[in-house]
Amino acid sequence: MSGATALLTHGSGESPKDNIDPYKGKWSTLSNTTLGMLMASIDASIVLIALPDIFRGIHLNPLTPGNTSYFLWLLMGYMLVTAVLVVSFGRLGDIFGRVRMYNTGFAIFTVFSIMLSVTWMHGPDAALYMIVMRVFQGVGGAFIMANSMAILTDAFPPKQRGLALGTNMVAFTGGTFIGLILGGVLGPIDWRLVFLVSVPVGIIGTIWGVINLKDKGVRVRSKIDWLGNATFAIGLVALLVGIVYGIEPYGSHAMGWSNPRVLTALIGGVLVLALFVWIETKVKSPMFRIPLFRIRSFAAANVAGFLASLGRGGLMFILIIWLQGIWLPEHGYSFVQTPLWAGIFMLPLTAGFLLAGPISGFLSDRYGPRPFAVAGMLVAALSFALLEVLPIDFSYVWFGLLLLAVGLSMGLFTSPNRAAVMNSLPPNQRGQGAGMATTSMNAAMVLSIGIFFTLIIVGLASHLPASLYHGLIAHGVPSASAHKVANLPPTSSVFAAFLGYNPIQSLLGPSGVLAKLPHAQSVYLTGRSFFPSLIAAPFSHGLHVALDFAVAACLVAAGASALMGRQYFDQAPIDTAVLDDLTTASSDETKASDPIRLET
Repeated sequence: MSGATALLTHGSGESPKDNIDPYKGKWSTLSNTTLGMLMASIDASIVLIALPDIFRGIHLNPLTPGNTSYFLWLLMGYMLVTAVLVVSFGRLGDIFGRVRMYNTGFAIFTVFSIMLSVTWMHGPDAALYMIVMRVFQGVGGAFIMANSMAILTDAFPPKQRGLALGTNMVAFTGGTFIGLILGGVLGPIDWRLVFLVSVPVGIIGTIWGVINLKDKGVRVRSKIDWLGNATFAIGLVALLVGIVYGIEPYGSHAMGWSNPRVLTALIGGVLVLALFVWIETKVKSPMFRIPLFRIRSFAAANVAGFLASLGRGGLMFILIIWLQGIWLPEHGYSFVQTPLWAGIFMLPLTAGFLLAGPISGFLSDRYGPRPFAVAGMLVAALSFALLEVLPIDFSYVWFGLLLLAVGLSMGLFTSPNRAAVMNSLPPNQRGQGAGMATTSMNAAMVLSIGIFFTLIIVGLASHLPASLYHGLIAHGVPSASAHKVANLPPTSSVFAAFLGYNPIQSLLGPSGVLAKLPHAQSVYLTGRSFFPSLIAAPFSHGLHVALDFAVAACLVAAGASALMGRQYFDQAPIDTAVLDDLTTASSDETKASDPIRLET
């Protein structure tokens, strides 16, 4: 066996070398990378439920005019950073070693988890400090997300990758729901625990990774595509920032989509991303290898993954608002308790995902990913359609069963989808390809949140003002005060319900109106039934539109999954052009942009 052949055969993890098992230590690798993905995804959602406790801890009311941006950036900044950086960090893994980049991410994540917990300031200064620390925590998360799938693909033989990648993705997606529970449990004890809980895991994972993980990937001698990195970051940041601020009110408008700055960010972001795509077709060492989309399985699976994330990402937030703002208060839970219980009542979704993910990954190794990915999206579309049939004041048994069905469908889809992406990639492009897939998923999540919030708020804006005005008047609120409150953008009401604040207390308390009312009226207005009964009908209108969107996204994702073909494994080791290129000391790209594939 020549030196080049030995290098590529061992590095790609496609066949044994001299009776040495190239997959030795694969289960330990799976354990470490799964721990990393679980930690990164838990921290993406743990803040969601703990935000009220965090804001109380730093003495900041996020619903005060001018403070809403702090709420949005603490909520979405982490996801935005990971969406922007994972492709670049995946490419760095291809060049400098995936394990090295992965361990670096674990260490960075741990350091800034500590920094988040030692905030000594209060008010806006504390919020700004935490946003910056959260961004750097996202940098660590991006290193982990960008390289874990590529490390697993190198470590496992093709026929076991579905199970391994499925387990990894189940940990990632399941972590987003586990974070809801942890945030609800730890936040009331001490908001700092929300960030400190990751520190022991980060320390153990970093040390374990340095000692245990072995880099079996093919490294690519290449220059860094600085121009591509810059235009990609600028374009995607502009686009996602536009989406974040599009959710906020603007002037007399309920949303900010007519704000010239938002429009500039959105249009400018799209134009810069178009420039980025053109640049990537011209440079010798692109960070985003466009020819990978010539691989049918890679392209179709990425489109399907993007649409699946688009359909489910924002929907989780809408279901939480449904529980926190309407159902839980109407069933005896105080607004302070609703964040924790919303996470608990969402557990069937987590259970379904954890159950179906590894099983579908194992079966897809044997029968191919296409039938499971298609079936998952079809079941998801049916589940979302059935959620529309439920009344706003539903019986939890049916709601829980439908959440379970959604979780099962997403688990059924996710593992085969990730396996289809990674199996189709040349060994020397796995970090870059994994980063491209993760960027697609994370960007879709941020876009989905913007879309679903917009649909809900548009529904509220057309019905809530009149309902709120007449309801307040009927319970003794002066006409001028009722008119002022009713004409406030509904965003405040949605965010209040989302954060577990009493919306009426937030709207009328600061003005002193509640203190002037008879005690019985004040108690009723700020009780558990007044606001939920007002918001139920307007929310229902927006909810149905949002669910229709989710159904459509899942059906198109099912169609894209059907186009993946049967099971493909990249066979780059038999490509002599790749072998020759890897043995040279030149900095040219390896010639595997149109790899040979094996259909089984």
